[in-house]
Amino acid sequence: MPFIKGQSGNLKGRPKGSINKTTYDLRVTIAEFLENNFEKISTDFELLQPKDRIKYYCELLNFGLPKLQTTILESDYDSLPDSQLDQIIERIINNRQNWPPTCFFSMLVFNN
Repeated sequence: MPFIKGQSGNLKGRPKGSINKTTYDLRVTIAEFLENNFEKISTDFELLQPKDRIKYYCELLNFGLPKLQTTILESDYDSLPDSQLDQIIERIINNRQNWPPTCFFSMLVFNN
């Protein structure tokens, strides 16, 4: 009997969207390790060179923040008048303080 897309042969199987037990256990173990070793990790973090500290911080963000989907913004900026382009640039500059830390660190790394 062929399977029909969207229908499981095991109706009592794991519900869609449920967390894999192994993944859950690993996340709990990592969280406990970080919590139990927080002071040591913080001390070691302060001893790192600034470049390494930024790299380490950004890597840790992957565990603390949900992954964001890439958004592609397509616009024909060539057709906009200079006044509108100036407004867009000004809004970006003025809203910079509201950017997440990864954007800030990316600016530091790539602009220097």
